[in-house]
Amino acid sequence: MRAEDAVFFITVCCQPRGQNQLCHADIASKLFESIFFRHKWGDWWMHSVLFMPDHMHALASFPSEKDVRTVVTQCKKYAARKFSINWQRDFFDHRLRSDESLRDKEDYIRMNPVRAGLVTQPEDWPYGWQPPPRSGAVGLPRRMFEAPSGKPLRRAGPAFGR
Repeated sequence: MRAEDAVFFITVCCQPRGQNQLCHADIASKLFESIFFRHKWGDWWMHSVLFMPDHMHALASFPSEKDVRTVVTQCKKYAARKFSINWQRDFFDHRLRSDESLRDKEDYIRMNPVRAGLVTQPEDWPYGWQPPPRSGAVGLPRRMFEAPSGKPLRRAGPAFGR
């Protein structure tokens, strides 16, 4: 497997835990814009990202010349400086082993706001983003995480015209 084909499950937490720093429309919009910028310019291929009030989850691949730790750390520093987000010192990353675990992690991420009691249906959570397929042109997302019903999640952030 080529390095750029590997998918990493990444969790980045805010400090202190339990305080909403990420799920404000203006902050989330700016964070989505920053993530999309790095996606567009090849720092990573963001398969999906979801903000919770005090942490974010992402599934991402990285070009062979990019180091996961360096890219995520640079993204955290930028968000801390520009949007006054107080991140915990480090982050969690785990390289996924198979397509099955990728689907499992997508489901885990998509259901996170439901498990937290923030919404009753995952499609009601506005703080998730998924880009177009790799083979397509980079641009507006093609869909959000799909709920079991097949309906897409509501879109959020500047890439969705908000």
